[in-house]
Amino acid sequence: MKILIIDDERSIRNSMREILSDEGYIVEVAEDGAQGFEMASKGHYDVVFCDIKMPGMDGVEVLDRLIADGTESAIVMISGHGDIETAVECIKKGAFDFIQKPLDLNRLLITIKNATDKTKLVTQNKTLKKKVYGGGQMIGESPAILHIRDIISKVAATPARVLITGGNGSGKELVARALHAQSDRAAQPYIEVNCAAIPSELIESELFGHEKGSFTSAIKQHKGKFEQADGGTLFLDEIGDMSLAAQAKVLRVLQENKLSRVGSDADIKVDVRVIAATNKDLRAEIEKGNFREDLYHRLSVIVIKVPSLDERKEDIPLLVDYFVDQICNEAAMPRKTFSPEAVKMLQERSWKGNIRELRNVVERLLILGDDTITSANVKDYVL
Repeated sequence: MKILIIDDERSIRNSMREILSDEGYIVEVAEDGAQGFEMASKGHYDVVFCDIKMPGMDGVEVLDRLIADGTESAIVMISGHGDIETAVECIKKGAFDFIQKPLDLNRLLITIKNATDKTKLVTQNKTLKKKVYGGGQMIGESPAILHIRDIISKVAATPARVLITGGNGSGKELVARALHAQSDRAAQPYIEVNCAAIPSELIESELFGHEKGSFTSAIKQHKGKFEQADGGTLFLDEIGDMSLAAQAKVLRVLQENKLSRVGSDADIKVDVRVIAATNKDLRAEIEKGNFREDLYHRLSVIVIKVPSLDERKEDIPLLVDYFVDQICNEAAMPRKTFSPEAVKMLQERSWKGNIRELRNVVERLLILGDDTITSANVKDYVL
């Protein structure tokens, strides 16, 4: 564990360094705020101890600048007796804690333990989010993927609703996750609903919630997906399969930003960004009377078409490498490689199942193929 001490008093710097070094920590020191800020900005420290009163750049300014830079270090302020009020204000600004002079060894060590626990929790949370949201990763450098990345970068920070179109397995959900991850709602809930997977008689309850006793199996109150996503993003996947009755209620939520649970007339205000996706031609569905035209126009402020894998076969080598790393890491398998001939054969093949099918094929070849996946392996297990 690495610790930085920023204090203009040499005796405090040295005593803290000596104590913490004896406890097994890696300790570095800075003699003023400017030097401390530069060190904290360039190096990764688990904990930064920063004195409040220093000449030049004081501790409050160091804290403000580190917080603005998005530091992941836990910052602990060192306060004299007259600095308590300022120390409390520092905690409101984002400091983890403060310790008073004269320094108490037990208090110092407990603060470090608590601070490192918090740092680990933040790291674990980021890792988990990356797993849940896939980091918004869309693997590929084809013109089609670069175009989608460009659109996402322009649209994500806006409140505009987005309709994502494309075939099954093409990666529509990755576009939705990227839009959420790059938006100002990224720290808020991201809720996915597969409209095709929910029976039509239950879709309204799932989306809008229900009150206890509103139907036979409603044994308790239930918050719907819109309420669960309040403040964040709701991804309505395969919205073309939603019933007309549910479409009417979704339209009302989009128009009025409020809903009522099944079995209740009370309005509930919600603040949700809706991203929808479909593998259907919604304009054709409108002509057939299966989809509301007014809802279509509400959802399609921005339309992003995700290309099929057959439309971007130049990305297959990158995708194969990515899936090899992902699958081998998840399954704790020895990493295998694909011969250029094997990759070429995969590029020449048609991929009706898109990215999802490619991943399944890579996994099959990793399990059944040789240490180096050959064209013979592809012939035996794929073609």
